[in-house]
Amino acid sequence: DESSEKMKKPPFNRFSEIVSGGGKTVWGNPANVANVVGGETFDVVLDNNGKDLDTVRPVVDWAKSSGVKQFLFISSAGIYKSTEQPPHVEGDAVKADAGHVVVEKYLAETFGNWASFRPQYMIGSGNNKDCEEWFFDRIVRDRAVPIPGSGLQLTNISHVRDLSSMLTSAVANPEAASGNIFNCVSDRAVTLDGMAKLCAAAAGKTVEIVHYDPKAIGVDAKKAFLFRNMHFYAEPRAAK
Repeated sequence: DESSEKMKKPPFNRFSEIVSGGGKTVWGNPANVANVVGGETFDVVLDNNGKDLDTVRPVVDWAKSSGVKQFLFISSAGIYKSTEQPPHVEGDAVKADAGHVVVEKYLAETFGNWASFRPQYMIGSGNNKDCEEWFFDRIVRDRAVPIPGSGLQLTNISHVRDLSSMLTSAVANPEAASGNIFNCVSDRAVTLDGMAKLCAAAAGKTVEIVHYDPKAIGVDAKKAFLFRNMHFYAEPRAAK
């Protein structure tokens, strides 16, 4: 819905930049995609909207019937099962009932040239999750950065330009991408402490890091901290 409250916030309020750059935007329900696009034809469809099959299936079925040559789906690295042998790589066990997994399975069964991309934590302009802003907000105000646990937990942060360049590479090399699942991530892990220090260096500041035990102080780390309080990172081995 173009007039919803969500559309007034970043990055959704920046779709006008697509129009000013020569692109065209249309609005509507994915279930009625054929009517929404008004008979226009497309070579490539990239679905960055759906998280479950009910949402994505109508788009896949329309794409197949209308002659779309390539279908790219934005999945998630959050679908991997926890492992004692990180990092997550393509082919590792996933949560079979996760919506993204069901979509990937449907794509593999029904569409000729398809690929799926599993991003993790994204940074950069236009992000709607404050992965880096939360650190900068505290650092520039000389506030300590509270991090649950030891701060040595490994994660993965990737810049939006790198992630988008992987997607455009798939469009440029459709045969190489076809039938593959790609972890859409950086090839370097970073500790949670390291994330705070990187932000401080970028801001030209020093940072005080305070570690705490969420359980000991009755805090829900999922709500108090923006990263998972555990080792959680993937590697882009398929892309490499």
